[in-house]
Amino acid sequence: MTTRRAALGALAVGLVAGPALASGARRVVSLVSCLDPVVVEIADRDQIAALSHYAREPNGSTIAKIARTLPFTYESAEEVIALRPDVVLASRYTPAPTLQAIRRFGVRLEAFSVPSTIRESLDHVRAVAALCGHPQRGEAMIARIETALAAAVPPPGARRLRALVFQPNGFTTGPGTLLDEMMRHCGFENAVERYGMKRSGALPLELIVADPPEVLLAAEAAPGAPTWTDRSMSHPALAALSKRMYRATFPERLVYCGGPVLIQTAAALVKARQEASA
Repeated sequence: MTTRRAALGALAVGLVAGPALASGARRVVSLVSCLDPVVVEIADRDQIAALSHYAREPNGSTIAKIARTLPFTYESAEEVIALRPDVVLASRYTPAPTLQAIRRFGVRLEAFSVPSTIRESLDHVRAVAALCGHPQRGEAMIARIETALAAAVPPPGARRLRALVFQPNGFTTGPGTLLDEMMRHCGFENAVERYGMKRSGALPLELIVADPPEVLLAAEAAPGAPTWTDRSMSHPALAALSKRMYRATFPERLVYCGGPVLIQTAAALVKARQEASA
């Protein structure tokens, strides 16, 4: 503990407390994987002091290629303070000791909640853009997202398809989440409530076999390598469902995040709906 305190004290030398500059933060650190794509598109490259290490993971990030050319941290207070940022973008799920240490050394900290609606996600884009000093870029991003969402609305009179998100370890997306709203926006009914689930969580395969959805939005977390879901899909009990249930590939990197990721999420959901309806 003494070593940790000494390290933090040494790193804190030269840090100046205070609000971000009116022109925007000169150095931004993101500790939130779902804010990383927003920062990459909105901030100037030399403003990005670091992204989260999750941004580099190709199976879980939509920006892995560019993220591997940018600095990153493992979200520790020592790493963050050493970078001398003007502002740190954190999550309300960031460990409390990390948040406390960052605040203690005068670094401006902005903690974001997990958006549960499209509107909340767009508000996050606007907030990040303001912190970076590029509000016009934020509005441009929001316009692109809204254009994609408008194009994803099914034609009038189209029947909603019962769909289920089925990710590694049987994870499904429950009601009241951002992806739940996206599913409904794109012409699906989230089938998870048919199985008695009121929130996101793991769903036993047996329940799906007993009452299959029309569309299974299944993971492809590692292209070319079977995931838990892929292995489950080869189960003999599911073979007989192929004529009743359409399986669509839905990458894990589209499950959790909003912002510009919603453009890809909408495209994947539209593709699944169109193919299942063909």
